[in-house]
Amino acid sequence: MTWPDEAVADGTATTPAHPSRIALFEAIHADRTGPVATRLLRLAHADTPFVRREALNLLHSLARERPWPEAVNAAAARLSDPDEEVRRRAACLFGYRGQPGLVLAALGELTDPVVRTILARALGPTAAHLTDDDLASVRFLAHLETLRTAPPTRWPSLDTALLDDVREAAHHLKDIGRMWGQALYGLSREQDTYALVARLLADPATRDIGADLAREACHDWRVAPVRLLPLLVQHHGQKVTPALGATLTTAAISQAATRTHGALLAEVPFTPSPGTRRIPSTATTYDSASAAALLAAKPVGIARLTHAYEIFEPLLDAGPLTFRQAAQLYNLTFRRPGRSQAECAPLWLRHAGLSTLSRLLALMTPHLADYAVGAYYLAGLARMGGHARPALPAVTALIDRRTRIPVNDSTRDGEMRLDENLLAAALSTRHAILADAVPPPPAQPSPQ
Repeated sequence: MTWPDEAVADGTATTPAHPSRIALFEAIHADRTGPVATRLLRLAHADTPFVRREALNLLHSLARERPWPEAVNAAAARLSDPDEEVRRRAACLFGYRGQPGLVLAALGELTDPVVRTILARALGPTAAHLTDDDLASVRFLAHLETLRTAPPTRWPSLDTALLDDVREAAHHLKDIGRMWGQALYGLSREQDTYALVARLLADPATRDIGADLAREACHDWRVAPVRLLPLLVQHHGQKVTPALGATLTTAAISQAATRTHGALLAEVPFTPSPGTRRIPSTATTYDSASAAALLAAKPVGIARLTHAYEIFEPLLDAGPLTFRQAAQLYNLTFRRPGRSQAECAPLWLRHAGLSTLSRLLALMTPHLADYAVGAYYLAGLARMGGHARPALPAVTALIDRRTRIPVNDSTRDGEMRLDENLLAAALSTRHAILADAVPPPPAQPSPQ
């Protein structure tokens, strides 16, 4: 049984999709008391630091899937390892997978600030009572956990405690700004966040923390880039740091910020954020004959159709749809939410008339804030023009949000950009609806 040793030693066991990693995971999944699992646990105590690090990484990955006390015990034995990176990985495994009582006990006995900080962070809310700890990073984490659930009357004193420890705590907590920002966002403390950013930026010792907090604010609140960009530019000119540069790059994603502070941005060097990759349009131009031929080859029950608007529009321009084409358009409009529905809804309104308007708007408005298809639904409302006036409250609510729309992208900047794109689409849609002189449908008489 030497192959696990070789796979860990040469790094293949921690290489995604490598056969050695797959074989190791399959063997341990099948039997956590078997020879491969036993061997991996022993490798956490190997003579070579690299092997100990890799073994602890693997044990942590395996312990995430279901409890593995033996892996936690192996990590506990390495909390005082001579290699700092081994201690870090052991603390992560022990802290996040061990019993809170045991973690607290270890935290009270150990002296390594790196290990103690990791353990306190892993405890989450349980760390809230450690506000009197000797280590600033542990106290900071304790006060931050307390803040997350504290009533507003306690906020000022907790803010002061956090500010008192922030400089020293930053030696062991590299993402203080992000953590602090998350706590403030959870409490809806937008204006307090801006005040804290200003205070932290003003002190050279905490300037990078202030920049990180500002970046988190830009990711969370739409107005933050407009409010904070002048401060960032002011302090960026005194000393250029990667944190300030990264935050300026993030703030410049905001279209409102660049419109408001474009002249300021031109005065400082920063790396513009890459825009969203746009896929070149491959839409074919259809006339009524080619559109009819394409639809004739599609089933009546079709539920998705690429470039549906471009296909049906020339048919409607040429005259009424055939019964079969109308059935296809009906299915595309009403069977399934998504891009095809968003594109076909204004076409169905054109085909069937205003009697269908309320039903179409009821289909469309719930999806306006969907980052995957919301822009298509907004474009559909814009095509309806004045007829879509009943949807204005939903469009306006999207525009008036103070916080970013929850989205899912690989980066926070990417998520912010998706929100900015939806906001721009909503503004354009509102303009198109209000600019169209088509009167709204008459109000229905109330039932007697």
